[in-house]
Amino acid sequence: MKLKKQVTVCGAAIFCVAVFSLYLMLDRVQHDPTRHQNGGNFPRSQISVLQNRIEQLEQLLEENHEIISHIKDSVLELTANAEGPPVLLPYHTANGSWVVPPEPRPSFFSISPQDCQFALEDRGQKPELQMLTVSEELPFDNVEGGVWRQGFDISYSPHDWDTEDLQVFVVPHSHNDPGWIKTFDKYYTEQTQHILNSMVSKLQEDPRRRFLWAEVSFFAKWWDNINVQKRAAVRRPLVGNGQLEIATGGWVMPDEANSHYFALIDQLIEGHQWLERNLGATPRSGWAVDPFGHSSTMPYLLRRANLTSMLIQRVHYAIKKHFAATHSLEFMWRQTWDSDASTDIFCHMMPFYSYDVPHTCGPDPKICCQFDFKRLPGGRINCPWKVPPRAITEANVAERAALLLDQYRKKSRLFRSNVLLVPLGDDFRYDKPQEWDAQFFNYQRLFDFLNSKPELHVQAQFGTLSDYFDALYKRTGVEPGVRPPGFPVLSGDFFSYADREDHYWTGYYTSRPFYKSLDRVLEAHLRGAEILYSLAVAHARRSGLASQYPLSDFTLLTEARRTLGLFQHHDAITGTAKEAVVVDYGVRLLRSLVSLKQVIINAAHYLVLGDKETYHFDPEAPFLQMDDTRLNHDALPERTVIQLDSSPRFVVLFNPLEQERLSVVSLLVNSPRVRVLSEEGQPLAVQISAHWSSATDMVPNVYQVSVPIRLPALGLGVLQLQLGLDGHRTLPSSVRVYLHGRQLSVSRHEAFPLHVIDSGTSDFALSNRYMQVWFSGLTGLPKSIRRVDEEQDQLMNMEFLIYGTRTSKDKSGAYLFLPDGEAKPYVPKDSPVLRVTEGPFFSEVVAYYEHVHQVVRLYNLPGVEGLSLDVSSLVDIRDYVNKELALRIHTDIDSQGTFFTDLNGFQVQPRRYLKKLPLQANFYPMPVMAYIQDAQKRLTLHTAQALGVSSLRDGQLEVILDRRLMQDDNRGLGQGLKDNKRTRNCFRLLLERRTVGSEVQEGRSTSYPSLLSHLTSAYLNTPVLALPVAKRQLPGSGLHSFHPLASALPCDFHLLNLRTLPGEEDNLPSANTAFILHRKGFDCSLEAKNLGFNCTTSQGKVALGSLFRGLDVGFLQPTSLTLLYPLASPSNSTDIYLEPMEIATFRLRLG
Repeated sequence: MKLKKQVTVCGAAIFCVAVFSLYLMLDRVQHDPTRHQNGGNFPRSQISVLQNRIEQLEQLLEENHEIISHIKDSVLELTANAEGPPVLLPYHTANGSWVVPPEPRPSFFSISPQDCQFALEDRGQKPELQMLTVSEELPFDNVEGGVWRQGFDISYSPHDWDTEDLQVFVVPHSHNDPGWIKTFDKYYTEQTQHILNSMVSKLQEDPRRRFLWAEVSFFAKWWDNINVQKRAAVRRPLVGNGQLEIATGGWVMPDEANSHYFALIDQLIEGHQWLERNLGATPRSGWAVDPFGHSSTMPYLLRRANLTSMLIQRVHYAIKKHFAATHSLEFMWRQTWDSDASTDIFCHMMPFYSYDVPHTCGPDPKICCQFDFKRLPGGRINCPWKVPPRAITEANVAERAALLLDQYRKKSRLFRSNVLLVPLGDDFRYDKPQEWDAQFFNYQRLFDFLNSKPELHVQAQFGTLSDYFDALYKRTGVEPGVRPPGFPVLSGDFFSYADREDHYWTGYYTSRPFYKSLDRVLEAHLRGAEILYSLAVAHARRSGLASQYPLSDFTLLTEARRTLGLFQHHDAITGTAKEAVVVDYGVRLLRSLVSLKQVIINAAHYLVLGDKETYHFDPEAPFLQMDDTRLNHDALPERTVIQLDSSPRFVVLFNPLEQERLSVVSLLVNSPRVRVLSEEGQPLAVQISAHWSSATDMVPNVYQVSVPIRLPALGLGVLQLQLGLDGHRTLPSSVRVYLHGRQLSVSRHEAFPLHVIDSGTSDFALSNRYMQVWFSGLTGLPKSIRRVDEEQDQLMNMEFLIYGTRTSKDKSGAYLFLPDGEAKPYVPKDSPVLRVTEGPFFSEVVAYYEHVHQVVRLYNLPGVEGLSLDVSSLVDIRDYVNKELALRIHTDIDSQGTFFTDLNGFQVQPRRYLKKLPLQANFYPMPVMAYIQDAQKRLTLHTAQALGVSSLRDGQLEVILDRRLMQDDNRGLGQGLKDNKRTRNCFRLLLERRTVGSEVQEGRSTSYPSLLSHLTSAYLNTPVLALPVAKRQLPGSGLHSFHPLASALPCDFHLLNLRTLPGEEDNLPSANTAFILHRKGFDCSLEAKNLGFNCTTSQGKVALGSLFRGLDVGFLQPTSLTLLYPLASPSNSTDIYLEPMEIATFRLRLG
């Protein structure tokens, strides 16, 4: 009590000092004579004086904001030390609803005014090409274009090159999918190793030869299997002399629609680090010929990795035609928020249908195919246009060279420079020595002939991608990466993609959602494991206990990085591989998930021990159990049931968020008689519920105990579970089951009040401290929502829909979405059984339909957890034939044809519903969120897995949950989608209100989530991990919570990773880590709620030196994104600054 008084007095004193300081500062503004003298420099007009005063006030407000922030931190420090965790004892009100009293410890929400400016500014000059505008203005008319069917006839004059020769770079390449029709290993064994082995010998035969490679995953596997002599030949002459270029340098060529930016960066780091260590190579140019549409996140990441140029291919044919006609196929790609061109990267868009040889030499595939010398008569493949290639001889070289030059010249007319890029390759090309000889000998004869005729004004040669870009920069007179004079600037993205007719590749945004979900589970575990491992190793080294710690877990981390990287491949996370290949990916994902749980368990074990000297690593008997297990790669997880007996059981809770977090943690136990105690032994209030196996059956002897707990940022908490009943604190859920006339028996248990309603269908409501949600008594789905401080309900009606596919020749498949018209309502065979659970900390409605079990849960907690609806859909459509299941949300939001989807979880892209395009063209990828808004409110659908989303009418959002399709869609896969799994899709629905006086800027190319929205997404995507201590422990077990951060990160910062870097030996860690931070852009115009923790921003400044408790920053160096380039020398200062939206990497040593 005495301590509480001291805290109160101290807090009050600090507050008084702050107010007095502010008064003195204001007084100084009025009376400071030096300010008047300074003011004399301005023209003596009222406006100047006023402007000066406003600037002074702004400066003072800023100073005041910083003072207040420091005060808050001090008060909270005192408060935190003064008392243990708060005990929230809920109570029932007269109307039967639960009330959780407010915490004794208030939390702050304090945003600097400067930090709100970013989202309000329309920054920088408007780019010439804004993709949203281009799509609105293009007719998308698909007019027949002659030999270039999707384009137009190209004409030229032979004198066009009289003043400057045409310089042609033919770039031999082989596109190797790390899994598609065959598994990764089968492709390697049967094709890829032969390509790379031949490459070493064939490139050395002639120094003029060149070759381009992209996928480091394959290259690394090959490298491990070749001898020292071969490795030396690859390093030099091939890489060293520029004969072999590794383009992009990622572990794979990733999908850009479904991949999350954590995984995109991680596979880029893995590839770049491997190249630096083994080849001494640093990629300069990006090469993405096969991803099905392109995201503007990729140019940002490549630019921050210090690449200067990039190439893309799969773009809607109508956009390609438009860009070709306006000489805009090469442009500077700039981020929408960029005001100073710092994100610009030079981008080349390939103009024609495909990256294969018939579509790369020029506009006429019939002619270009004749110059693919793998198709010479007698081979296994030929030209579909029925005119085969002819080997080049002295007799025919003049005629063949003239035919090819005509194509080169026509293609060149589509570009602004007289440097021409001609890729020469296709999938898994150059796998036999004969193909190397056929292509290189025949082309060299053509080049020798062309180059010997000065009157033709052409210079042709083999080149790499960077050879091409270097020559273009030289011709246009700029440094690499600088905007050449007259070239346009573009912002936006290239979704959604159609390769012909109305064949939109929008199906793969949802295809195989089970694995899209597993991908994100693995990603969250990888990030958590990286951070905990790095912290545990740093603490162990500092304590001199590194020899006791399993440093070899680093091998498991490396394997998991590579598994996650492999799955970002554009035929893996997309769901577009053969069934056997999907199984191979699934097995890899599960193996790595289990490994990462081991890494987390080993690190958590070390970090929660009070006495580190007692630490003993025993691989046979792990200290902690896993939170859940999966019986198979395609099974849903089963949570661990904690067996209670006379000894107390302890549970370690890991919060992977960089912010303190108040969450409800649910554990499964074997008795309803359970007491839960805090780390200090304080009894906690809990909600106890039955565990159900179906709509009406309880699982015998398994119960769910749910406890609200506050966990430290990136830290570990400890709970104690005991057998026994605490009538005040062990609070049972009550259950109502609506049978809708179905004759079913319902399990009962004396611990839980249960009420069965045989035939009632009246609507009902659930509520928490922020909102009341009305549900249909018939469907069990939400109908409306009302905030407690508003009179009026907002429409929020949920329904399930079915899309069929066309009956004509082209049908939906793994890639394409070709519906047979608008969706029809989902009509179940029987009315759903509804189960309504109400309790102090959460209430939920579960609607059991034949093909989907829909759970809508409301948490009764202050802060982030309580401000949104938790929604999950357990989908099983294994009996469907050519159908897709969708969830649609209707609201009364006046969205005016506009909706917003994220790109890779990194940025938000405005979308317009375009009536001129078919329904399927209006679907977009949704890796983490989509929203609609009007002048009053915004509704955001947050998702824990990538799915396809659209808004087909004002006020609607709809998401495709799963698709089952019986046929191939003629894009090479040769299979439909028939291997569906029981899949759980998880969402959060967040309804936000705009602050009074804030405007929605129409037609802006940027939009940002609120801070609350960012945090809601983080809670959904990084759940708390609950790890039971395996052995029975004595009550004084010496387990302590772990608080790694000494000060809070500003809440607009996200710690993307703390990734331990490899040491001299690949399988052991170095002392250095990659510390990767992202400062998020956010919208302040949505009402700021109390988030349940202390949320402050700091204008992008972070003091790293004092961030980690018990660890010093021994070394800090800013680097490029993937650590290949130092951006500054290491400095003693540990204060860093980031602009909004920026991602920054630092080489960091903790000790």
